[in-house]
Amino acid sequence: MRDLFDRIIKNKGPLGKWASQAEGYFVFPKLEGPISNRMKFKGKEVITWSVNDYLGLANNPEIRKVDADAAAEYGSAYPMGARMMSGHTDLHEQLENELAAFVDKESSYLLNFGYQGILSTVDTLVSKDDVIVYDIDAHACIVDGVRLHIGKRFTYKHNDIESLEKNLQRATKVAEQTGGGILVISEGVFGMRGQQGRLKEIVALKQKYNFRFLVDDAHGFGTLGENGKGTGDEQGVQDQIDVYFATFAKSMASTGAFVAADKEIIDYLKYNMRSQMFAKSLQMQLVKGALKRLDMLRTRPEFKLKLWKNVSALQNGLKKRGFDIGTTQSCVTPVYLKGSIPVAMSLVKDLRENYGIFCSIVVYPVIPKGLILLRLIPTATHTLDDVKITLEAFSGIREKLENGTYLRLSEAIMNSLKS
Repeated sequence: MRDLFDRIIKNKGPLGKWASQAEGYFVFPKLEGPISNRMKFKGKEVITWSVNDYLGLANNPEIRKVDADAAAEYGSAYPMGARMMSGHTDLHEQLENELAAFVDKESSYLLNFGYQGILSTVDTLVSKDDVIVYDIDAHACIVDGVRLHIGKRFTYKHNDIESLEKNLQRATKVAEQTGGGILVISEGVFGMRGQQGRLKEIVALKQKYNFRFLVDDAHGFGTLGENGKGTGDEQGVQDQIDVYFATFAKSMASTGAFVAADKEIIDYLKYNMRSQMFAKSLQMQLVKGALKRLDMLRTRPEFKLKLWKNVSALQNGLKKRGFDIGTTQSCVTPVYLKGSIPVAMSLVKDLRENYGIFCSIVVYPVIPKGLILLRLIPTATHTLDDVKITLEAFSGIREKLENGTYLRLSEAIMNSLKS
């Protein structure tokens, strides 16, 4: 019998093996200063394209005042205990009612975190006899929720309705044998590629197949639809989404999440979702802050308009310069380049050190080998000058990528590590 830690020590994983070269710079970087379009990295000002503060609410003075006043009034402990025991308040109820009304659902339930929230929602909605069918590109939080399911589960090709239908046929056969039901899961906006889920086409399949539909709309809530009601509203099918989920960690620039559905479904989740039943209630300053943020989504369309002005300028500018940004249909702006992981490290270091641009880098195993994905997140706080500088910087790094500059730099780095 081997020591449990032997595997961990010998195999750090596809990303972990780069830790000594990457940590503190390419992964776990430290951005400093107020959350905004420009922050500091390693002591230098950079244009920041990696913060999901879509509407620019993180440092909005009105938001900051509500957050500060609530913290002064309640501290960070109130209310103590789980909602079912001693952590329930009128303001928690008010926020749930307002969120449900905003996304056109009968009822909603507050959750402490987005990742934990969707994971637990998936786990609670299904039993061992049920079948899950989900998009293969679903976020890790959905995948982890599916992993908890002890029944059958099938993946369909990303945004491929033909593949979904084939898997619905398989799921139907299994459900007929087990006496269970079928849950289909998609994201509203896929956060890596920026594509909207094909929600309209998915709900159309309800005419042929008996399933319920769960949508994780982390990146669509606040950015798409009327006043930010989300991707379902954008595509005109919100009423056909059976369970709607969104997080406060993106457009709301806070912590927490919610799930919305018919009252009977929400009541079931409230009394059966273990991660919430046995967890401390969402702190009051976060609840009051979320009420203020939701009010601004409803009443201040200028934030969303400014966001989309910047999105259009950035995405159109990249396309005019011949960059591959895939088929994004959202604020998420991926730029696809070709190169190895060491080449990607050299490129990103140059982008940050010499061009003053900070964006997220995505490499294998998240995307196929040989590809580099630079993901940019425009916000309402960015300026057209930020866009212009960034477009010029991207033209500069592409030239160096094509003439082999980064390849030579990466080879020198790898040789120094070997010696």
